Amino acid sequence: MSSRRLQLVWSIKQAPEAVLRIAFASTDRTRVNQHFGAAEGFAIYEVTPDKATLVGVGEFSEEAMDGNEDKLIAKVDFLAGCAAVYVMAIGASAIKKLMAAGIQPIRVGEVDAIDELLLELSGAMREGGVAWVDRAIAAQTKAAATDRFAAMEDEGWQG
Repeated sequence: MSSRRLQLVWSIKQAPEAVLRIAFASTDRTRVNQHFGAAEGFAIYEVTPDKATLVGVGEFSEEAMDGNEDKLIAKVDFLAGCAAVYVMAIGASAIKKLMAAGIQPIRVGEVDAIDELLLELSGAMREGGVAWVDRAIAAQTKAAATDRFAAMEDEGWQG
């Protein structure tokens, strides 16, 4: 009879780093300068407590601001998997669609540099205390734990 053993992953190697996907409504990929509904571009970064890496860019054609709810669907779909999106302004219907998709909309008061926002996000991931960042990391940790146990069940592990 073969033997099996279980060793907790965190006991043999460092726990995986939290990674959040964050989007920025931007025309130039250097600053947040777009209204969500009229955004012609988004830059998506993967942010860890130590660094940020550009992982995607989306460009959209210019559209009318009011009365065109269809424009939101493609943008929300593009942002799937993001924890948050930074925008200059956003309407109520866009907020509802983003929140339903699990994406936190964040409005900036002025044109903010993406590099500075990324540094703030990394700091918030290290130090905690920013509610939406803490929730996003907790949700990610919970999902990872669920996936680990599902994998063990698929292997036929019998405690």
